[in-house]
Amino acid sequence: MFNKIYNLIKKYIRENFVEMLIYLALLFMILCPVDYYIITGGGTFNAEKRVKMDTSYKSKGSLNMSYVSEIKGTIFTYLLSYVVPSFERESIEEYRTNEEESITDIQFRNNLWLKQTNNNAIFIAYSKAGKNLQEKSHKNYVFYIDEQADTNLKVGDELLKVDNEEIKELSDLKKYVQTKRKKEQVSLTVIRNKKTIKCYAKIYEENNNLYVGVSLLEDINYITNPSISFQFKDSESGPSGGLIMSLQIYNMLIKEDITHGLKIVGTGTISKDGEVGEIDGIKHKLKGAVKNKADVFLAPAGRNYEEAMMEKKKNHYKIKIIEVKTFDDAIKKLNTLS
Repeated sequence: MFNKIYNLIKKYIRENFVEMLIYLALLFMILCPVDYYIITGGGTFNAEKRVKMDTSYKSKGSLNMSYVSEIKGTIFTYLLSYVVPSFERESIEEYRTNEEESITDIQFRNNLWLKQTNNNAIFIAYSKAGKNLQEKSHKNYVFYIDEQADTNLKVGDELLKVDNEEIKELSDLKKYVQTKRKKEQVSLTVIRNKKTIKCYAKIYEENNNLYVGVSLLEDINYITNPSISFQFKDSESGPSGGLIMSLQIYNMLIKEDITHGLKIVGTGTISKDGEVGEIDGIKHKLKGAVKNKADVFLAPAGRNYEEAMMEKKKNHYKIKIIEVKTFDDAIKKLNTLS
């Protein structure tokens, strides 16, 4: 019985050897990863779907986030990017801040950026709308470690103290470091994997300033009235939706409708003081806005706006593009659309 099965298998392999090799080669190409992301285009979604608020005003139009679709590269998708005009390759090295960073580090930073961006959007929107807002918690996470740094800190560490000095914000760390000497070692108290541990960092000098070689990102949570929460997908991260999210929250808090019945798509980071920052992938995001029949596209001032206008001219897009510098600037220019 077993010999019969064995002989049948041998016969099948012998007769289909070439086809099996082709199938295995294809499977290998599809599954084997490469150090690239493949950009496959852009899209939009209604920002209101990501916000849950106790009480809010409704809008006749919509404020929409733009995004870039990307997939982790494999040999197959990498080769396909040379054939499909809309596919673009981006090396993972462009996402790393140093050679030692892992994909996990990159993802942590992008998720933390999203949290900070949403918290900035809450602060701006509630402040401008005159609504109640108070700080509930304030944490500082290590999100970047310079190649010059001599430290055992890791991306994702929550920084509590330097020596015995409590660190409430990035400026506290900078001020304390300036009181030390070059090559002096400091002790850092951090939370890592839910455990409080001690780390070290040595001070180095560059351009007459002293550094430990790490940057912090704030995670500030607020108590608000009305209360608010977010419903982002696990695959959604990064800071580029800050402008639209701040406008969406603000529009839900006030009686006036800043959309004026239009479908508005936009991109750009938002700082706590309302500054709109540049992002990557503007041409993909503009293309996604046009594809989804948006009336208006908000682009960060400067390089992003100029590139968007070039793409509009190149592809004969009919969409209206508005250059935005700050949150207040966005509100002012949207009001001219009424």
